[in-house]
Amino acid sequence: MSVTVLIGMQWGDEGKGKIVDLLSENNDIIARFQGGANAGHTVVVNGKKFVMHLLPSGILRKDKTCIIGSGVVVDPQALFAEIETLSKAGVSIGKNLVISPRAHCILPVHKAIDVANESKKSQKKIGTTGKGIGPAYSDKTQRLGIPMSYMREDNGEKLESAVNAMIEQKNSLLEHFYGGSVLDAEGVLKEVKIWAEKIAPHIGDTRTILLDGINEKKNILCEGAQGTMLDLDYGTYPFVTSSNTIAAGACIGLGIPPRSIDKIIGVFKAYATRVGEGPFPTELKDGIGGIIQNEGNEFGATTGRPRRCGWLDTVIVRYSAELNGVDEMVITKLDVLDKIKTINVCVAYRINGKKTDRITDDVSILDSVEPVYEEFDGWRSTTAGATRIDQLPENARRYMDFIEKKVGAKIGIISTGQDRNATIVLEKQ
Repeated sequence: MSVTVLIGMQWGDEGKGKIVDLLSENNDIIARFQGGANAGHTVVVNGKKFVMHLLPSGILRKDKTCIIGSGVVVDPQALFAEIETLSKAGVSIGKNLVISPRAHCILPVHKAIDVANESKKSQKKIGTTGKGIGPAYSDKTQRLGIPMSYMREDNGEKLESAVNAMIEQKNSLLEHFYGGSVLDAEGVLKEVKIWAEKIAPHIGDTRTILLDGINEKKNILCEGAQGTMLDLDYGTYPFVTSSNTIAAGACIGLGIPPRSIDKIIGVFKAYATRVGEGPFPTELKDGIGGIIQNEGNEFGATTGRPRRCGWLDTVIVRYSAELNGVDEMVITKLDVLDKIKTINVCVAYRINGKKTDRITDDVSILDSVEPVYEEFDGWRSTTAGATRIDQLPENARRYMDFIEKKVGAKIGIISTGQDRNATIVLEKQ
């Protein structure tokens, strides 16, 4: 029995959704601990594609308790749309979904400010999803937020007061600072009350559920969103998300003690991608980058934006492994590299003529580093759909052996395609 935390080791989009779905078969509780509807966790089951933005990826498994923790910001509109889409596909969501009363609510005004921030000419572009994530977290830290507990019927007065105060303040910002249109407070409050009625049955004491689960020695899987390099404190600031995406964030976002965590799994792609602005040392702007983008279908599950693509950067993956204390790694999208003749792997950076294979606390160096590569012969044969390690070409296995040595952690799972079954499990999870 164990508590496992699963995180991304790059800039998000590593394929965590599929791996959470895979591992959730042997877990009793699956809990999201940070982020919001800016996540895009894709799961393919028997050819049918599902994209989860807020719901834990374990929701596709029957009889699993799925938790949205206190560290998540919840957009009720997005949540209901997601539940409706899954219901139409035959996935029933009832008492198995529990939302922390401490999680905060995203209102339309948060989205409006998010979009206004990105479009303001004087504002440094971050490349946000425009989902209101940053403004909602900002209000939470300023004690202006709306916890999900306000959605309960007995807290109706608190909800009305908080919504009116927020709309008044934000309308002033929209009108005078951004020059945008204002929102109708009465209309927003009416909509929020409809949300409250629908969401209230799902609000429950998630922390107690988790602690009871730990005491009863249940298997618990903590699901992170985005990736280590987008962490608010340890990512490529300011081009980061607004929450702590690293493994330590699970304790804060779920209310569980650090000593309860038994295992940390890190997920990374066989290459690298990034959405939005910010440094990306191994970015490819040539034909190879285009091949990776097309073969990997590298377009955002949340925004549809094309992802920037590049070679695998073991300096970043090693940094992530150290920062998170990764016990085991998962490599995804190995099959995307099947057609590439020569594969490069970044093993170090050159900075002002000096070579280093470590990232220090000054991540600003990533703006100006020159990647140092090692070349590998590609395998030029298909790995797609492989389910056993002996089905992989020798060059593919050599590639992964090299990554393990450079990063200092073992690979336990290899994903060879989108479908749940296109997976090689090297060790019992």
